[in-house]
Amino acid sequence: MFGIENYLGFVMAAIFLNLTPGTDSMYIITRSMSQGQTAGFYSVLGIISGILVHTLLAAFGLSVLLASSPLAFTLVKYIGASYLCYLGSKMLTSKQTPLLASNLPNEEKIASARPLDRWQIYKQGVITNTFNPKVALFFLAFFPQFIDPSYANSMLSLLFLGLTFATTGFIWCTCLALLASKFSENLRKNPTIEVILNRISGVIFIGMGVKLLTEKA
Repeated sequence: MFGIENYLGFVMAAIFLNLTPGTDSMYIITRSMSQGQTAGFYSVLGIISGILVHTLLAAFGLSVLLASSPLAFTLVKYIGASYLCYLGSKMLTSKQTPLLASNLPNEEKIASARPLDRWQIYKQGVITNTFNPKVALFFLAFFPQFIDPSYANSMLSLLFLGLTFATTGFIWCTCLALLASKFSENLRKNPTIEVILNRISGVIFIGMGVKLLTEKA
């Protein structure tokens, strides 16, 4: 089917790779713990959309550019790392007054609560994944192992494998978001702890950005 060999083996390998902790998993866990279930879910949607972007890039051969051009790889890497550091610094420097808020009546707390910008969270997830060149190189190295070299339309093969990988990733990442948000639910009810979680998340995001900077093609 679509020139794919050992599809079951690909699914098993995809599940195993999804279970392996990585930048995407850390991003989703951090978001879910610091901002809750809704933020975690939209982060998942963003990350999975990024995977679909990489699938399209691989299918149309654009990912080969990252593999063959050190300049392109470095440029994408710096954009991705800078964005992660930017998100981290925003979480570190955001002005919140938890001690004052804790003294407000419940009605005023609800009125003054800043609603989650779901589109912003989704967009950040997309950018974080899309500008990670290691994901593009992984697709180029991993997917062809399950495609028949003699199959005439390998684009369809790559698209189908990418959709499969995105599906298994969505299931696992959604579970991560639910578990992480549930684990931190009671902590986030305390405004002071909520601010601390946001600060920790900021440090983690900056750490992921610095780690991405050290990656080599």
